[in-house]
Amino acid sequence: MSELGSLVSEGRNPRTMQIDLQSTPEILKLINDEDKGVAHAVEKVLPEVAAAVDRIVETFHKGGRLIYIGAGTSGRLGVLDASECPPTFSVPEEMVFGLIAGGEYALTHATEGSEDDPDEGRQALMDVKLGARDVVVGIAVSGRTPYVIGALKYAKEVGAGTIALSCNPGSVIGKIADIAIAPVVGPEILTGSTRLKSGTAQKLVLNMLSTASMIRMGKIYENLMVDVAISNQKLFVRAQRIVMEATGCDAEEAKNHLMASGSDVKLAIMMAITGLEAQEAREALAGAGGFLRKAINERQHQAAGN
Repeated sequence: MSELGSLVSEGRNPRTMQIDLQSTPEILKLINDEDKGVAHAVEKVLPEVAAAVDRIVETFHKGGRLIYIGAGTSGRLGVLDASECPPTFSVPEEMVFGLIAGGEYALTHATEGSEDDPDEGRQALMDVKLGARDVVVGIAVSGRTPYVIGALKYAKEVGAGTIALSCNPGSVIGKIADIAIAPVVGPEILTGSTRLKSGTAQKLVLNMLSTASMIRMGKIYENLMVDVAISNQKLFVRAQRIVMEATGCDAEEAKNHLMASGSDVKLAIMMAITGLEAQEAREALAGAGGFLRKAINERQHQAAGN
């Protein structure tokens, strides 16, 4: 009890002590004012986030996986971030995924007791056959969740990369992991309700980890999602717009390029800009490691030299 009470995230916030007496607009202003400090707290740990991104990119280049693991809100945020990667960047589901104490049931139901067993965290990683090429991000606001501690210790045993994301400095998981990320957002609006500012900070960091890593893997051209998966009509229209933005062509031309590319946005843009046929454009992209800008520049350089 005393250890939990000493955590920054569990302290009482003097600025919200009278929140139960305030009107709805006053309550909302208080919440908004507290939230304003979250981005600044994350800004202070950008060097650690950058180190984590570089480690994740290294993992991907080796064919390894990014695995988020946590309990409660932390676990749900990890699963959420991972689940967005396949449709946004067209990566396999097994490349980035999240594990949560209590399993899928815990995504929509409170299973607070499931976080108390370190062996469950260990077993969760054993079940997915964690290997030395993988990287594990243990997520726990307190930094002392047994489920996450067990997971990170096991990850260290097998030689996997380890990253800790908490909201308390000098945390247990931070001391275990290779890289510790700890944005300190201070006491919550409601004492101990870490789904609030702490959850927001975790979401911001997770956004950075996945998005920056995918950018570094060549999944983006300029600021366009050129590896977006086209799985319905809405996404086809989005893909069509991306091709138009990247190339300056009209809607009909963009549609034709997409059809010729087999609904591959990156390939369609490569074909539209360089004039290459699908197979030659595909080979040029492969030669550039999947980086569209590099492939276009190399092709244009070749054309200028002829």
